[in-house]
Amino acid sequence: MFTVELRRIIIVLLGAVFNAISLNLFLIEANVYASGFTGVAQLLTSIFNDFLGVPGVSTGLILFILNIPVAILGWYKVGKGFTVYSAVSVAFTTLFLELIPVQQLSGDIILNAVFGGVIGGMGVGITLKWGASTGGLDIVAMVLSRMKDRPIGIYFLVLNSAIIAIAGLLYKPENALYTLLTLYVTTRVIDAVHTRHEKLTAMIITSKAADLEKAIHSQMVRGITTLPARGAFTQQDKNMMVMVITRYELYDLQHIIQDVDPSAFTNIVQTTGIFGFFRKDDK
Repeated sequence: MFTVELRRIIIVLLGAVFNAISLNLFLIEANVYASGFTGVAQLLTSIFNDFLGVPGVSTGLILFILNIPVAILGWYKVGKGFTVYSAVSVAFTTLFLELIPVQQLSGDIILNAVFGGVIGGMGVGITLKWGASTGGLDIVAMVLSRMKDRPIGIYFLVLNSAIIAIAGLLYKPENALYTLLTLYVTTRVIDAVHTRHEKLTAMIITSKAADLEKAIHSQMVRGITTLPARGAFTQQDKNMMVMVITRYELYDLQHIIQDVDPSAFTNIVQTTGIFGFFRKDDK
């Protein structure tokens, strides 16, 4: 258990390094913006430095301040474990943003937009893959999605659209287009490393259905449908468990299955829609 958690922290730290490199070496000097709260922090830094005449305000510091109320919200509404690792990710990102010097490796804004998006997407993707997030909008979107039962992507779209519009107003209109390019590249890389789908369906073929049901219900509040199944080659009787989860629960589900039945076969597919009850917070 200790080894797994240590590895998780190391992965979160590595993701923070990628995020900081993306910002300090590619996006900030090019006035191209990342997605979510990171992009908001960049915009506020640009406004302080370029329009209000307040130099020395760092993106890392603003990002850290923005995430304080979000971390408190996530602690009570999302889950303590997820929020702790997300807070660790934000703290490390802030640290590396302060340690890595802000400089421009290339004068080509397209190269900055693309490489910044690729490296930033890798940072977000591996962080999500190991059961954490980069904080900020991920947590806010999860809470709003549970309250309103709307797709998380809607909230990402609204905030990122605002970032693109403001980037075009503050600087050249081309900056808005380059920001859009960065957001697209980031999303594609996250798709490749993890998944950007809000809801997933897990189909688990196991011979330990009762034990697995108990373990899942002890850690996750999700309904499970268990069906009889038989292996065509082995002719062994097993069960198929079907359940719908959010992308943030994928890491926990993987490790529950690994602990209870390492020989289980699991298929994860995208869920495009749900009709009927899916747990959300009505408070």
